[in-house]
Amino acid sequence: MSNTIQESNEHLAAVLRAKRHEYGWSLDKAALETGVSKAMLGQIERGESSPTVATLWKIATGFHSSLSSFLEPIPVATTSGVVYRSSGAIRSQPASEGMLVAPLFPYEPRFGFELFELTLLPGYERYSEAHEAGVTEHVIVLRGNMEVLVDGEWMKLAEGQAVRFSADRAHGYRNTSERPAVFHNLIHYAPPDVAPTSGAG
Repeated sequence: MSNTIQESNEHLAAVLRAKRHEYGWSLDKAALETGVSKAMLGQIERGESSPTVATLWKIATGFHSSLSSFLEPIPVATTSGVVYRSSGAIRSQPASEGMLVAPLFPYEPRFGFELFELTLLPGYERYSEAHEAGVTEHVIVLRGNMEVLVDGEWMKLAEGQAVRFSADRAHGYRNTSERPAVFHNLIHYAPPDVAPTSGAG
C-alpha cells in the first residue's frame, strides 16, 4: 500500500470515527443510516478498506456531510488567505475504479461548496444515488467528451460545455469515448440552517 493511499485511509478512518462519536451512533446505527454494511464500516474505521466513491457518497449523505470531508483535511491557507492547490499532487483513484478524484477545494461551511477535478477513464460509467435536498452540482468539461444523466436522460457534453442540476435525485456520469474525460465538479450544499436534519438522532 502506497503512503498516499495509507494516509487517505487513515484520514477516512479518523473522520468516520469522529462522525460516529459526534452523532452518538453505533456501527449498527451508522450502517442503517448510510446503507453501508456494518462490516464495511468497521473495515474503513480500521483503515483496512479503500471504498469506492459511491460508498463514500453513501456515508457522507448518511452523516449529512460533504464528500470531500472524508477524502482529505481542509488545506491550510497562507497568512494572506491564499490557498494553492495542484490536481496532479492530490489526484487519486479510489478503490482502483475508473474515476480519478482530486478534491481541489474541500468543503468549508463559510463557502458552502467543494470543488473536484474528476477524470472518467474510457468506458467508465457511474450512477449516483440522490444526495441530500438542496445539493446542486455544476459540471464543466475541461478535456474530452462525456455524458451526464439528468432527469432520466443522458446529456452529451463536449469540451467547454457545462451543466448545473439538482443532485437530490438520481444522476450519473459516463465516458463512452476512447479518451479520458476530465471535468470540474463544483458541489454546492444548502446552508446549515435550511439543510434537512432528519435521521441525525
